[in-house]
Amino acid sequence: MEEQCSLYVGDLDPSVTEEQLIQSFSKIQGYISAVLCPDTITGRSLCYGYVNFFGYQHAMHAIEIMNHKFINGKSIRVALSLPNSEARKSGIGNLFVKNLDISVDNSKLQHIFSKYGKIVSCKVAVTPEGKSKGYGYVQFESKESSNDAIQKVNGTIVEGKEIYVSRFISRSERFQANSGAIYTNLYVKNLDSEVTEDILREKFSQFGEITSLLISKDENGVSKGFGFVNFEHSNDAKRAEESMHGTQLESKAIYVARAQTKAERQGILSAQFEQRRKERLQKFKGLNVYVKHIDENVDDSQLNDYFSQCGVISSAKIMRDQKGESKGFGFVCFSTPEEANMSIKTLNGVKFHGKPLYLAIAQSKAERRAFLQSLYARHNSGFLRPFIANITTPSPIYHKFGYQPPWRPNGFSPPVGGPAGLQPPPLRVNRQSLYSPFPRFGGAYPMPYPQGQSQSVRFNKHTGNQQRAGNVKNLSNGHPRPRSNGNHVPLADSSSSSAKAPNEFKDLSSKLAAASAEERKDILGRLLYPLVEKLHVSKYNRFRSRRTSLMSWKFWLDHLSSDFSPADRVFFPFSSPGFQSDIASKITGMLLEMDNAELLLLLESHESLAAKVEEAVQVLELYQTRSKASKGEIQATAGQLEPLSSEASFN
Repeated sequence: MEEQCSLYVGDLDPSVTEEQLIQSFSKIQGYISAVLCPDTITGRSLCYGYVNFFGYQHAMHAIEIMNHKFINGKSIRVALSLPNSEARKSGIGNLFVKNLDISVDNSKLQHIFSKYGKIVSCKVAVTPEGKSKGYGYVQFESKESSNDAIQKVNGTIVEGKEIYVSRFISRSERFQANSGAIYTNLYVKNLDSEVTEDILREKFSQFGEITSLLISKDENGVSKGFGFVNFEHSNDAKRAEESMHGTQLESKAIYVARAQTKAERQGILSAQFEQRRKERLQKFKGLNVYVKHIDENVDDSQLNDYFSQCGVISSAKIMRDQKGESKGFGFVCFSTPEEANMSIKTLNGVKFHGKPLYLAIAQSKAERRAFLQSLYARHNSGFLRPFIANITTPSPIYHKFGYQPPWRPNGFSPPVGGPAGLQPPPLRVNRQSLYSPFPRFGGAYPMPYPQGQSQSVRFNKHTGNQQRAGNVKNLSNGHPRPRSNGNHVPLADSSSSSAKAPNEFKDLSSKLAAASAEERKDILGRLLYPLVEKLHVSKYNRFRSRRTSLMSWKFWLDHLSSDFSPADRVFFPFSSPGFQSDIASKITGMLLEMDNAELLLLLESHESLAAKVEEAVQVLELYQTRSKASKGEIQATAGQLEPLSSEASFN
């Protein structure tokens, strides 16, 4: 029984289906099956397939009938399938044919070379529109047949043009040959329109034997002003390059150099560009200052004038988007590094058009990325773990301006349970005074709440009976204030939080390096918030533990006056855990305005973080004092409380 023989069917039109392939080959004797190869992801045709026949003779008969036939308007190519990849990729018997006339197609090319041996495959390279590129490939079954074809066809005239035939050289081999000192092909440009191939051959033939020569022309046959000259020997090509480069040919001085492939030329140009960029960066190293937090109305000239007080400026530029709008940052280049450093010392943090500027020596993206990665890796090496491991507070979620969690109307605290029957009486508080946002941040503070925290609460059944004319009892911004009745709102398990804390820092380096600017702030905010809250929560918890013996608000006020410093009274004005959490979130928002590198240093140093938090508390205290003074609201806290009524008794 004859063995099965497979045929490769290539150059198929994308619209050809497997049914069409079967229909085209099934009429031939010995047909077994046909398959069209699809893309594994998209399912689209890869424009080739395989057809199986009984025996070699039936397969060869199918090649004679179907090779170069048209299916869906495109000529197909049929050849014996070579399962051995080494034989397929070796290039033995494969020829490269160039300078073909556009009228030469696959069928004509095969007819030209078929007399010199058995052809395995034959193809003319075409554009997506189907037009010939002027070159093609012919693969013989044996190396002897290919050598015979080179000797007899190379240099012959086909359709009015002299064709060039040589052994096919793979792209990698061509690149290795051209990248070294051995090359034979020259590129000639700046040719006069009157220069013909005969004139060019006459000028270059004096240096050695020329195997091929071509002047590139457009569709109308007009010279494009450049061409190629290929010599037999590399030494001849080098002598021609040295002698002919810059010489006058007709009315123009020609340019002669080693011919390069498109990929090689792009690589050389990219290397040259990178070299010039590095030289430019080295030249201006230490001179270029990065400036951010620039007002959107500031232009280049204003930036130049403002920084000219620090020295001689080479250039000042504000970066803008495609619409021409300012991106809020720019660069100022000084004449000396001393002037650049002086500008940073003098103007860093100084307000310009109402915004505090941030200045630093400019770095390239690669330098900045490498610096951040090394910094994050250093901080992730174990410095933070002992300090973070004891934190049991769940990670907070920071909300942008305008978003508030559903259980925090108007920024008020979530329900936190206490001992039954000891809920504080309702307050009439000037919320605008107490909860005014820090002026620098204008209310855009992150509002944290623990992830996974249950938000189920109980409301007082008699809320509606606690209303009086012109006043609503136990309301927070018009909504009933929830009572816990001793049922605490469950938080995340402390042991699990403590166990998860070290894991959160395991991949901190990679996370911060790969994250966007906003995501980095979110990650750092999740780390900072519990630390800020922990710095003051101990005082609050000690104070809150005394609530079991409280009988009146006067006791609270007395302890606020005696046990706590002025900063503590700002931080715990009513000893409300929700208000304390709100202050912690405000301080965290203030800290997040700092650079990421400075924030990492704060995370590493407990003392530095405590100092920064204390500084922020003092700023909040100062602002609250000034706000009350401006509105005439400085008075005893007891004066802001409503008298207790029987309706406001504790539940």
